[in-house]
Amino acid sequence: MEKEAVKEAVKNKTLWRDYFYSIRTYCPWSYKAWKQDKIEVVLWTGEVKDLNSLEARVYCLDRKPRLLKKIEQRLNNEREFEEWLHSHPSFGINSTPVPVLIQQDRLGLQNARNTSFNNGI
Repeated sequence: MEKEAVKEAVKNKTLWRDYFYSIRTYCPWSYKAWKQDKIEVVLWTGEVKDLNSLEARVYCLDRKPRLLKKIEQRLNNEREFEEWLHSHPSFGINSTPVPVLIQQDRLGLQNARNTSFNNGI
């Protein structure tokens, strides 16, 4: 993945709308959150911002899966009230179109998972 492709992906609202729609059975809350402008897609600069009223922030960055995982682990250790995940196009089905780190509120994500589980999703 080239840096320019990652930069272009950040700006491509249709790409992200289609992505969140495609994973709605795997992650049911994400498409709804996207439609409500509660997910922000940004270019990774190394600076982490608080989520405030967002449900998630997707940081796009040109990194290999192994480095994404290391950054994810560090952020999960440093930011106890958030849950960090990573995805890379090489992961196949349900993976993001470009390499990303995903920042979410830990409690909010747990509540979404419990709601989905209790609703049989």
